[in-house]
Amino acid sequence: MKQASLPVLAAFSVCASAHAQDFTKFSVPFAVSKSAQLLTGETWRDGGHLFRLYGVQSCLRGTSAEEPNGNKIDCGNTSLAHLAALFDSAAVTCQPIGYALDKAVFVVCGAQLNGETIDVGTALIATGYAFAATTAEGKAVNENYLVAEINAKMKRTGLWGTTFQHPVQLLLNKRWERQQ
Repeated sequence: MKQASLPVLAAFSVCASAHAQDFTKFSVPFAVSKSAQLLTGETWRDGGHLFRLYGVQSCLRGTSAEEPNGNKIDCGNTSLAHLAALFDSAAVTCQPIGYALDKAVFVVCGAQLNGETIDVGTALIATGYAFAATTAEGKAVNENYLVAEINAKMKRTGLWGTTFQHPVQLLLNKRWERQQ
């Protein structure tokens, strides 16, 4: 086995240490502040940091959904409005679990509603205003979220009562086009 040089090991050690120290400040649960800036139906900025719900994909802003009466709505803004309503009506606590490629902190969150704790991702997906995120290969990141999505689709809950382009499929198509 070939051994790495001392400078390479030292550089790796410094980078790993810096990344570990950076994540340490996000290794404990934290409350989402009421002043958080919501960016999408699954991403927000709070205290200068970017956070994203792990395993959740909201509708893309600027895409449309058509209601049965023919009225067109912005699908992404609808997802965003439902995240905002949940954050506004409940105390939300999140647990950091890692980093996204864009350095957003991936989190799983619970909301206190009527004395019960609910998973924020499940709540958004089960009500039809978000979807189960997938890997680049199209496999669900969280199988429980996929079950919630299938149930919402079968019941035509939320956005499933409209006609829209599924955001996961849109993202997978864009990735495929970039690879061609």
